[in-house]
Amino acid sequence: MRQSIEKREIRLWAVLFWLIIWQLASMWIDRDILLVSPIKVLFRLCQLVCAAAFWKTIFFTLSRIALGFLLAVLVGSVLAGLSSRYRLIYELTAPLMLTVKSVPVASFIILALIWFSSRNLSILISFLMVLPIIYTNVFGGIRSVDKALLEMAEVFRIPWRRVVRFIYLPQIMPFFNSACSVSLGLAWKAGVAAEVIGIPKGSIGERLQQAKVYLDTPDLFAWTLVIVVMSLVFEKLILVLVRICATWCVSVGGKRT
Repeated sequence: MRQSIEKREIRLWAVLFWLIIWQLASMWIDRDILLVSPIKVLFRLCQLVCAAAFWKTIFFTLSRIALGFLLAVLVGSVLAGLSSRYRLIYELTAPLMLTVKSVPVASFIILALIWFSSRNLSILISFLMVLPIIYTNVFGGIRSVDKALLEMAEVFRIPWRRVVRFIYLPQIMPFFNSACSVSLGLAWKAGVAAEVIGIPKGSIGERLQQAKVYLDTPDLFAWTLVIVVMSLVFEKLILVLVRICATWCVSVGGKRT
């Protein structure tokens, strides 16, 4: 059974409305140190884009958050599969996932700084924040697989590879898609927060920290806008890839099962 996913749409008129509100609020306050106008932010962003250091900073943060996310997807999916198969692994994993979900992000960041270099801190934090979401959803997807289909596959002695591909994957993919949709934004928030606290050299977090120290509001808003855009683009890219895989699995599975 396919899971319907509500499509999020961002209307141009809504974006323009809030930009106008932002501009009017900036004009009313009339202090750039408190609220800079969107025009000045865009002008500052254009200046940043023209510098080579800007793209190095983008790559630094993007590569680490993406690596943390992908590692969480891999480990979470494998653990979910093993937990659904072996009761012992499920019982051992449950307290770990509960702890990761319950402990505040700031606590993980501070604890991690004791053991790890701040340069790769965002990898670990993104990984920890995404892991329980992927694990829980994939595990739920596995448990929801139609038992009748599995019994039929056992009776006809269908190879396990075909069972995974044509029975498990089509039913797990909607859960996996939902998990990615939820965790992608969280990965960016947690990863950048880790950089702001750890201040690794050459990261977006370092740029935000410098903007705060020097009260450089245009830089602060410009880098925040960069984070929003990067997060949206990364999310769209991953979800498109997931949906292509889901469509392929469902169509192929439907033809051959």
